[in-house]
Amino acid sequence: MDGKRVIAGITGIFFGGLGIHKFVLNYTREGLILLGITLAGSILSCLVIGVAFVWIPSVIGFIEGIVYLTKSDEEFHNTYVVGHKSWF
Repeated sequence: MDGKRVIAGITGIFFGGLGIHKFVLNYTREGLILLGITLAGSILSCLVIGVAFVWIPSVIGFIEGIVYLTKSDEEFHNTYVVGHKSWF
């Protein structure tokens, strides 16, 4: 069993909005994008504008976490480690 797959899947489901699952897979740019959108949405939610954006990274992380956990170890490795597919 590939430990990265399980760790990325679980962190994607529970902490997807922070982009932690992207950092686990060494996708730093994508992790920073999710983290930035979450932080910007949180800051702007004080102005009610950010409420529309703050949930989007969490949904993306949740979906990606489920996708990671439903793939086989070989399929995960070929897609995300070898193929460097950064989103979904």
